[in-house]
Amino acid sequence: MSAPQSPEPDTAADLAPGAAPSELRCTGAWVLRELPRLEPRLEALAAPAGDLVIEASGVTTMDTAGAWLLHRTVRALEARGRTVRVVALRAEFRTLVDLIASHTIVTGAPAPSPPGLLEQAGRRAYAMTVGSYGLLSFAGETAIALVRSVFDPRRIRWRPILHNLQTAGVEALPITGVLTFLLGIVIAYQGAEQLQRVGANIYIADLVGLSMVRELSPLITAIIVAGRSGSAYTAQIGTMKVTEEVDALRTIGIGPIDLLVLPKLFALVLALPLLTVYTDAMGILGGMVMARAQLGVSFTTFVDRLEDSVSLTSCLIGVGKAPVFAAVIALVGCYQGFNVSGSAVSVGSRTTVSVVQSIFLVILFDALFSIVFSYLDI
Repeated sequence: MSAPQSPEPDTAADLAPGAAPSELRCTGAWVLRELPRLEPRLEALAAPAGDLVIEASGVTTMDTAGAWLLHRTVRALEARGRTVRVVALRAEFRTLVDLIASHTIVTGAPAPSPPGLLEQAGRRAYAMTVGSYGLLSFAGETAIALVRSVFDPRRIRWRPILHNLQTAGVEALPITGVLTFLLGIVIAYQGAEQLQRVGANIYIADLVGLSMVRELSPLITAIIVAGRSGSAYTAQIGTMKVTEEVDALRTIGIGPIDLLVLPKLFALVLALPLLTVYTDAMGILGGMVMARAQLGVSFTTFVDRLEDSVSLTSCLIGVGKAPVFAAVIALVGCYQGFNVSGSAVSVGSRTTVSVVQSIFLVILFDALFSIVFSYLDI
């Protein structure tokens, strides 16, 4: 087998001193096959001191490997404190070298110091302020679209409303019913331990009825719906945002709020009060079962006492909270969906933020309701 032939003199890559003392001259084909011969020559090259000019008009061919080698050589000379300029390089070769330079990872740069505690608190406060402002702006846009729909009922899309009523209301009956039934059992069991000691078994109806109707039933139902339907709203709109379906709706003249937000808002505002009434009944039923098993209070006695202890006002207070909770869940879920950007990773993160934010706001509004009702002595 014959030895591989060396490249022709006019195609051999080289970097040698030029005519001027401060000049280096590139010649030949700066390609991958030339690297084993060219790299030792570059390491042994004694570059002149001071500013350097690399004259590259003699470069006949260049591929990615050659462009990387030239860029590395320039960086190595600059690391020694020289100012280097590459001149007369053909435009297509210059583009390749610039592309290599833009994708080069700079090593040795000092890592940025982690932000201090005060800076972290400031960043979090700023992010919360911006997020709150965006949510309020989105609520205002939705309110404007809602007013337009009220004055022009033809804009209301009944089929999406019925579909969302099915998914957010009817399909939520099993999970909300089971959980509130179990919650009623827990409350009755914990209360029975204390009521037995003072012989006040009958007051188990007051404990279960008032706690479920006024507070726990609307709150637990809203939290379940926030985790179930609010996250679904974010994921649905976020996926449409990633696949550019939202932009397509705007292109054909359909408002995304009219099509994607208002049907969900209408359906949830209607479904959550009904779910609250249903969970009231399931929670009280669970309390009745435990009261009979633990305290010997019959169903008839429990219901008779319930009529005296739970007033219509208490029932209306619990049901009246539900539309507010529903509006909060729908607005937060849709708002976070419209904030999705980039890829499916953003969909997951925004869905998590949607659930956490919805639950936080639901509990916050419930606390505000308690303060107002206490002030009004209701």
